[in-house]
Amino acid sequence: MDRLTAMRAFVTVVAEGAFTRAAERLDTSPQLVSKYVSQLEQHLGVRLLNRTTRRIHLTEAGSAYHQRAQQVLIEIDDMENQLDDLQTQAQGLLRISAPVSFAIRHLAPLLSDFQKAHPAVGIDLQLNDRKVDIVEEGFDIAMRIGRLKSSSLVAKRIAPIRLVMCASPHYLETHGIPEDPQDLSGHRYLRYSYMEESREPALKWLRHNSGSHLSEMTSNNGDVLVEAAIAGAGIALQPTFISGRAIKQGKLQVVLPTHEPEPLGLYAVYAHRQLLASKVRHFVDFMEGYFGDPPYWDRF
Repeated sequence: MDRLTAMRAFVTVVAEGAFTRAAERLDTSPQLVSKYVSQLEQHLGVRLLNRTTRRIHLTEAGSAYHQRAQQVLIEIDDMENQLDDLQTQAQGLLRISAPVSFAIRHLAPLLSDFQKAHPAVGIDLQLNDRKVDIVEEGFDIAMRIGRLKSSSLVAKRIAPIRLVMCASPHYLETHGIPEDPQDLSGHRYLRYSYMEESREPALKWLRHNSGSHLSEMTSNNGDVLVEAAIAGAGIALQPTFISGRAIKQGKLQVVLPTHEPEPLGLYAVYAHRQLLASKVRHFVDFMEGYFGDPPYWDRF
């Protein structure tokens, strides 16, 4: 027995005063309505209605049950209407995980514009360069940079992420401009520590083509490495969403442009494709194309 269906049949019979009129309202047969009410009585172990050929009467138990059942059905209808609103209108708290440098440099305008378009959505943005567990840590969306492997998660590519080798003009004047990957031997390499060789082709490429181990400065933050490169500390392999402005301003110079690694991708990653919350669907759609093609940070 579908208890909610039986409960709704009972409440409708009471409201209409007859099984026939209740059946018309529920768009079903009087026999089926009667069956639902009988099943409900059997389940509860009490008689809810006294039936005569002309009228129905609530029993004492039926009167008490009717009052509670009516309230339950109202609350269920309200809850379903609220869920329907969540699916058709973007609202609620959107929890986002994003890489530190990208978020600081490029997410604030997007989030502001999104909330102007969807004022009922709150934003909880958490910055972390580690790979978060979306489900376990309660995030709606994680923004990730890399080449994503297949998983149970859904990933939508938002923008290409270009990687360039760059150094300050002063550093290159002092140490020479590499014309070939083999010329990197002896230069100082400013290494991003999360770019593991085993997982990141760009670093593997650099190791393979440099001809020898490079002396290094290591950091887990790309902004620090770019600033170090600007200060003349060495050559950095960094995404243009961090280094692009300094390149455009002449503070950094791209080296080995013909040996540029294959671009990575900026992805919006979320847990489910079906029954996707409206706030997530609207945010993912809003991000698509927002940064331009090519992204504005690559226009130098």
